[in-house]
Amino acid sequence: MDNRKFLPIILLVAVGIFIVTALSSSLFYTLGPAERAVVFYKFGGGLDKENVVGPGFHVKAPWNTVYVFDVSENKVEEGMDVLDKNGLSISVDVSVRFSPMPDRIGYIQETFQRDYIARLVIPEVRSSVRQVMGRYTAEEIYSTKRSEVETAIQSETEKVLGNKNNNVQMRALLIRSINLPAQIKQAIENKLQQEQEALAYQFRLDKEKSEAERKRIAAEGEAAANKIVNSSLTPELLKMRGIEATKELANSPNAKVVVVGSGKDGLPLILGGN
Repeated sequence: MDNRKFLPIILLVAVGIFIVTALSSSLFYTLGPAERAVVFYKFGGGLDKENVVGPGFHVKAPWNTVYVFDVSENKVEEGMDVLDKNGLSISVDVSVRFSPMPDRIGYIQETFQRDYIARLVIPEVRSSVRQVMGRYTAEEIYSTKRSEVETAIQSETEKVLGNKNNNVQMRALLIRSINLPAQIKQAIENKLQQEQEALAYQFRLDKEKSEAERKRIAAEGEAAANKIVNSSLTPELLKMRGIEATKELANSPNAKVVVVGSGKDGLPLILGGN
C-alpha cells in the first residue's frame, strides 16, 4: 500500500495544527469566576457594550479584541493633605472598597478603559474627602464628628461613582488615620480633657443637689407627720391612754407600789418593780 498519497493530507493537518496552536491565544480565552469581558469587533460593530461575556471558555476571531475586567471587590488606600473649615492643614489616610458594575463594564471601558481606578475612583475619592472635610473643623474631624465625616464622604463618593456615566459601585469608606500638627492635637486633647472634667464636676453637683432635695422632702414629710400626731394628742386622749397604761401595770404579776393621789392629770402614781 502506497502511503505517499496521504502525505499532502498529513502535511495539511500538521500545518493546521501548527497554525491553531500558534494562534490559540488569539482564538480562545477563558474567564474566571470574578471576571467579565466585552469584545471589540474590529470589522463591524465596534465595542459591544451591551453583551457582557461571563465566566468560562470562549472563542473569538483573531482580529477582535477582548477587554477583561475583574469585577470582584477592590480596595484603594489614599493619603492626602486637606484643609479644614478654618484653613488648618490636616493629613488624612482613607481606605475605599468598591467594584465595577458587572453589566456596565462596556461603558467603563468606553469612557475610562481598564485603568478606571486611576482615572475615576481615586480622583473622585480625593475630591469628596477635600470637599467634606472643608465643612468641618479639625477638632470635629479628629474627635466629635469623625463617624459623621466618614458617612458624608462615603455618601458623596457613592453618588458620583454610581451614576450612569461612571458605573462603579461603592462598598465602604473608612478614615484610617488623621494626623494634626502636634500643637493643635495637644490643644484639642487638653480641651477634651477639660470638658470631661467639667462634665464630671457638674455630675457631682447635680448629685449633691438631688441628695439635698431628697433630705429636704424627707424632713418636710417628717415635720408634717409630727404635726398631725401632735394635733391629735388632746388632754382627754392622753388621760385615756394613761388610764389604760395604769390598768395594764396593775394587772402585771410584777411587784409594785401604787401611790393613789391626785397628780396633775388626776392619775395614780405607781412605784415598784422586782
